[in-house]
Amino acid sequence: IATTPEQEAQMGDREYHRMLQQFQGDILPSDHTACRTVRRVGERLRMASRTFAESNPTARLSTAPHTFTVVRSEQANAFVLPNNHVFVLTGLFRYVKNEDELVAVLGHEMAHNLARHAGEKISGNLVLGMLGRLLYFLDGSGVLSLFFSQFGALFHELPNSREAECEADHIGIHLAAEACYDPRAAKRVFASMKEEATSEKGTSQRRPPEFLSTHPSHDHRLSNFDDWMPAALDIFHSDGGTKCERIRRDMRAARIVAVQER
Repeated sequence: IATTPEQEAQMGDREYHRMLQQFQGDILPSDHTACRTVRRVGERLRMASRTFAESNPTARLSTAPHTFTVVRSEQANAFVLPNNHVFVLTGLFRYVKNEDELVAVLGHEMAHNLARHAGEKISGNLVLGMLGRLLYFLDGSGVLSLFFSQFGALFHELPNSREAECEADHIGIHLAAEACYDPRAAKRVFASMKEEATSEKGTSQRRPPEFLSTHPSHDHRLSNFDDWMPAALDIFHSDGGTKCERIRRDMRAARIVAVQER
């Protein structure tokens, strides 16, 4: 990776402040129910991320405190910037109906940071950019450079993007289980997204074949969850399920208190 964790953190901080400006006026107050929910589950995921990083030498978790920003928007999206800046757009709540399902999405996004996927993408783009400029120097017409840009997208950028998404899916359900959220919720969320991607007549809307997409196909994703779920459930049910039963009982109590304080 061409970038250092410190450089990625600085880029994340700059983008965070830019996003705050972009969403100005649509950011929900910190005492809003949605903000409290995101912050509550986000803190549990933060602790799970720390546990994961301690047992996986290739993972890296910034020591900076997490920020949680919820934005009023029709768009269904969530993302985590380097240096632990979490954003949730309220359109996402069309797909996530409970905390387990919210964690399925946030765990996936936090996993991108743990795996330093932003740094990997920047590094890959730097290499492709250097090679593209070299080809332009060798062939001033730009034909070779144009061909290489298309070749690079098809055989480097897109496969790497799909690989990163699969890795984030895998780490994400591990984080969910470690935080005592049901990892099976991930499959429900992505199945819901697949269903919306299906037309009213029951036929899938046109989408590019997987090898031309930055994300795995819905079916590939759901199949992966089936393969990974036994290991995730082992974590969820560790200690005979005693630990997570107690924690989930505390979660229910916290939700009741949050409703009463509205």
